[in-house]
Amino acid sequence: MTGPGTNTYLLGSEAVAVLDPGPAIPAHIDAILAAGAGNIRWIVCTHTHPDHSPAWLALAEATGAEVIGALPANDRFQDDTFQPTVELEDQWLLQAPEFSLRAIHTPGHVSNHYCFLLEQEGMLFAGDHIMNGSTVVIVPPGGDMKAYIDSLQRLLDYPLQSIAPGHGELIPEPREVVAALVAHRLKREHKTAAALARLGPATLESLVQDVYDDVDSSRHEWAKLSLSAHLIKLQQEGRARYCEPEALWEAVPASR
Repeated sequence: MTGPGTNTYLLGSEAVAVLDPGPAIPAHIDAILAAGAGNIRWIVCTHTHPDHSPAWLALAEATGAEVIGALPANDRFQDDTFQPTVELEDQWLLQAPEFSLRAIHTPGHVSNHYCFLLEQEGMLFAGDHIMNGSTVVIVPPGGDMKAYIDSLQRLLDYPLQSIAPGHGELIPEPREVVAALVAHRLKREHKTAAALARLGPATLESLVQDVYDDVDSSRHEWAKLSLSAHLIKLQQEGRARYCEPEALWEAVPASR
């Protein structure tokens, strides 16, 4: 699920910030410490999924660095060891001697997700909000499709020049990429609403075959997670409802 692995970024030289320290793999931790050359002052985490934050503890113990991030979200697959010394808020700013790093709250992938803008370069460290080569899986209840789309659109308010994702290579032309991601999600939402209207009350299993007919069936189990997030968004907007105990989804007719 992490593709080529999780990207760990080091910012600065005389006073270094480690962004997304990654998993607690000893060789990886040693590589970070060697690259930091005794100058690591801050450890910054976009979120607390176990491929992004667990190495924070060993790095903090070795360096005494401040640990910056949001408390673990109340859902599955979290690094529950994470204990920040500085708890993030939207627009929090790290003003280091060589750079300034602004926190932007971007819930969606998970509720405690933050992107970070390197203001001097317009580079957005996107964690799992934007990936290179794949779309982000939105897993309810921690993941929220409405919040995700809203967070993507909000990024267009910033002077982005490039995106440094948590997985994959640097992404140029960030505004075009963000706009394309929003369009992709809204197109999938339209397919979801159309399938509900066409099929009538339907199971998640039948909907995924229709809505994700362009995705190989071997990936449909993962697609069900994002499909559930789309359905919950439609439910929040009064456009769909879930029927218990039948476990069926159906469209809600528009009011006149």
